[in-house]
Amino acid sequence: MKKVDIYTDGACSGNPGKGGWGAILIYNSIEKELSGFETETTNNRMELMAAIKALSALKEPCEVDLYSDSAYLCNAIQNNWLDDWKSKNWRIGTKNEIKNIDLWEELINLINIHKVTFFKVKGHADNIYNNRCDKLATGEIKKHSKE
Repeated sequence: MKKVDIYTDGACSGNPGKGGWGAILIYNSIEKELSGFETETTNNRMELMAAIKALSALKEPCEVDLYSDSAYLCNAIQNNWLDDWKSKNWRIGTKNEIKNIDLWEELINLINIHKVTFFKVKGHADNIYNNRCDKLATGEIKKHSKE
């Protein structure tokens, strides 16, 4: 099974507002950058979208180390929140429905294809790949704000 490192980040101008996401896939020494934009979204949706788009870009099942500065994304996986949310029909308590169910379900499908380990990194710090992903995400917002 191929080993791939993925770095992701999402950004939003306003929350909700214009959003961008960025990802860098690294296989051996080959790097591939991906990024995208949405007109009306949230920061959490962009964090999830970055991970989804990056994992979707893999052409075969891979062993993946995915690095994100999103506590929302990493904690949901590492602390088994997803399993808990699913078992409670995507609810917290009796009334509060989990946000972004569509993206969580898409991410679950991808995690079932690939062997993914999530790592939380400090945002806007000394991780060059996280900083590059941030530039990709915010660059998408800037690019589309000029249009």
